[in-house]
Amino acid sequence: MTLPLPEPEALAARIADDLRALGVPSTAPMRTLRQRYSRELRTSDAEYVLSVARALIARGYKWTGWELIRNHRGAFESLDVAALEGLGEGIDSWDDVDGFARTLAGPAWLRGLMDDATVHAWARSPDLWWRRTALVCTVALNMRSQGGNGDTARTLAVCEMLASDPERMVQQAISWALRELVVHDAAAVAAFVDAHESELAARTKREVRHKLATGLKNPRRSAGVKP
Repeated sequence: MTLPLPEPEALAARIADDLRALGVPSTAPMRTLRQRYSRELRTSDAEYVLSVARALIARGYKWTGWELIRNHRGAFESLDVAALEGLGEGIDSWDDVDGFARTLAGPAWLRGLMDDATVHAWARSPDLWWRRTALVCTVALNMRSQGGNGDTARTLAVCEMLASDPERMVQQAISWALRELVVHDAAAVAAFVDAHESELAARTKREVRHKLATGLKNPRRSAGVKP
């Protein structure tokens, strides 16, 4: 006999207690704990899982909340632009952005749960963290482990919008976006960097050109040579 699940707030409180009990935050044990709860929630309806996740996010456990949604098919597939922007509300660090974009927003874009116009609106945001989010969303389009098969047009469209952005966190994300595309369309990436030579940050150009030439972001560091 399956016991009824508690109210979403009560379950979120229990998960939060379990996360705190882990001590110093570490990805592996936190993910193992999340996986246990994902199994528990496998047959729950989408709205229940979303409610639990939102309550966790409100408690500061954003990654766990986002992962609960991503790993519940019904909850993930129910997402639309309003829901995604609500789940990403308040992101204010590279850690937040990369978790949100890699776990939810990018995969949602890849699977057609939001359109290009939404990502482009984020790229035009006055908030640098939403601009970074737009760029990190392109990773899903090009990362095979996430189901991406390469999307030159959509990736470069976002990079084009932000090529001259002066914020370091945005330039780092352009580098990431371009490096993920290299495996699919190295020629287009090389042409993009050449065309935006005067706009892109020196570090962005260096990292992407290293990737093009060697397959590595920082070949000297990878070889154990101090820069």
